[in-house]
Amino acid sequence: MKIKPFAGVRPPKEIADEVASRPYDVLNSTEAKAEAGEKSLLHIIKPEIDFDPIADEHNQPVYDKAVENFKLWQERGWLVQDPKEMYYIYAQTMDGRTQYGLVAAANVEDYMTGKIKKHELTRKDKEEDRMIHVRIQNANIEPVFFAYPDVAEMNDIVKNYVENHAPEYDFVAADGFGHKFWAITDDSINARITEIFKEIPALYVADGHHRTAAAALVGEEKKKANPNHTGNEEYNYFLAVIFPESQLKVIDYNRVVKDLNGLTPAEFLEKLSESFDIEEKGSEIYKPNKLHNFGMYLDGKWYSLTAKPGTYNDDDPIGVLDVTVLSNLVFDKILNLGDLRTSKRIDFVGGIRGLGELQKRVDSGEMAAAFALYPVTMRQIIDIADTGNIMPPKTTWFEPKLRSGLVIHKLS
Repeated sequence: MKIKPFAGVRPPKEIADEVASRPYDVLNSTEAKAEAGEKSLLHIIKPEIDFDPIADEHNQPVYDKAVENFKLWQERGWLVQDPKEMYYIYAQTMDGRTQYGLVAAANVEDYMTGKIKKHELTRKDKEEDRMIHVRIQNANIEPVFFAYPDVAEMNDIVKNYVENHAPEYDFVAADGFGHKFWAITDDSINARITEIFKEIPALYVADGHHRTAAAALVGEEKKKANPNHTGNEEYNYFLAVIFPESQLKVIDYNRVVKDLNGLTPAEFLEKLSESFDIEEKGSEIYKPNKLHNFGMYLDGKWYSLTAKPGTYNDDDPIGVLDVTVLSNLVFDKILNLGDLRTSKRIDFVGGIRGLGELQKRVDSGEMAAAFALYPVTMRQIIDIADTGNIMPPKTTWFEPKLRSGLVIHKLS
């Protein structure tokens, strides 16, 4: 893999926690406006919040405001470019578990040729929306989230560096997640990291498929527009945080459905019994404990559903996934939901919200039933990417999310 160090644009250490923000896609505009302090990156990545009332984020004045704010933050010294190229280390702590990522510039050609592997489909309209932001800023303001197969030497480099150097940034955000950040100023270490990654066969998009596609496609645009293109220009690279596979944890991504396709709860349970062993659990929340075991909340009760042997295919990288099992045996066979990407009868709930959120949405009458899934593993994600397969929609949920604004990559 081809990666390189870069001269990051980032906040001075005394205001890093004020500038850094949650990513653009985990907050709606109203939430962002309430959360954004004076120096927050949200004014750059969600500039519609600077209008009263909040403006349509796709309007030209909003794009202009994004560019204006990015320049203003640099003029005020809230974002400052480092004097030389280097790699960075970004550590996140959640629930006592810490993961250490390398912040690097990933290569556009590696994405275009499939060496950076994806496991989700992207939509052209969402790609184009993200491309606009890269184009107007001439920068990758927010990073993408990659994984790579563990390399012992790389793990040792990171471990030794963080043990022997004080972090540039060290703060706990309002959501309780810890963030630490180091700049690797030693040129020999940076050179060795570049060499190590040359021997790594693939990187894997963990989170941020649309941002990855957008960043790479803008790089391709710039390449085609430059008659003197050499391949060494900064636009040939984009901002990524790359974590070793073993340190990442995928959490559950659950489902709620609005109706039972005309069935009563009793009739629905009867149909489920054809494909599942069902155990009533009562009012206590039931969390799935293994692959092919599901929690279901229906009509005020929790149930354990275990798919019967023969109803799934563990030899198929897609067939083994519980999202596939649930879709085949329940959403297609019984509920007839159609295309889950477009169906208005289903919604998806990230596991970070807890299983109580599922129960709440059913008890409120908004939804008819909820399904809790056992989370996929990083190994399953890598197997799917390596075989050229695509995950069903809304399969993976990574926490903690990358904090935006700790470092930015300019394309020139």
